Amino acid sequence: MIRGPKAERRILAKGPKDAMEISRQAVDEQLRACGHKRDADVLELFLSRKELTDVIDLSRFKKLKYLWLHCNKLHGIAFLTRNYCLTELYLNNNAIFEITGLHNLRSLHILLLHHNELTNLEATVKELKGLLNLKILNLYQNPLCQYNLYRLHMIHHLPGVEFLDRNRITNKERISTITIFNHEKSHILQSIAFGGKVDVSWNTIPPIKPKSTQHLPSDFTFANNVDKTVFANPEDAVFVRAMKRSAVTFTSVNWDTVPTRDEKDMQEDGAGPAQMRTITLR
Repeated sequence: MIRGPKAERRILAKGPKDAMEISRQAVDEQLRACGHKRDADVLELFLSRKELTDVIDLSRFKKLKYLWLHCNKLHGIAFLTRNYCLTELYLNNNAIFEITGLHNLRSLHILLLHHNELTNLEATVKELKGLLNLKILNLYQNPLCQYNLYRLHMIHHLPGVEFLDRNRITNKERISTITIFNHEKSHILQSIAFGGKVDVSWNTIPPIKPKSTQHLPSDFTFANNVDKTVFANPEDAVFVRAMKRSAVTFTSVNWDTVPTRDEKDMQEDGAGPAQMRTITLR
């Protein structure tokens, strides 16, 4: 088919206005199909497979909870900054390369972003951190998934998520994130384990700083036990100090005075009582 000059000019003239008009028409069709006459009655919008490259501002639907936008050609989500009641958002199979503004949707419970063009892992995590109610998240088939330890990185920064990329997050994975990303917490958990040994091979700094030694002043006395008497002979000072210590007494049988079996047989008279030996130490 051969197009004339006028047809080619019409094709080149298509731009943002045409994209917004296509989006507006798609929204109006959905409203008519559902029989909605007021924006306040709109709880869901099904706008998938509409070849959309942009979407009109949807902030007028203040009670919107479910939004399907998968299988389009979207590049961003700037049209969703004020839909605070949104709980389920399906954006998979688009060409989205950034999700700026997503952190405002604090009620999101399900977010599907797989098969897109997200490359910046840190920027994506920063936006998702604000979604405290998020439980199900899909990010697979994005370039950022190629990062080393991608899954554990997401689990560490999004502790509330229960399913990531269609798989439930396990306790073993959560423990692994603590070991890898939070050395201090990992050391504490290991140190309070019942009967467990602490592996501190990853940390050359001792977890507990030794207390500094405190020296008593020269004029300090405690319970009048400090004797400041000066002796000419050091041995006298040692003797006096030893005499002030508490005495410890040990008493035991002197086995040298106990006769053997043969000696008992040879003795005519009854053997006397064994002698006791007492040792006193200070």
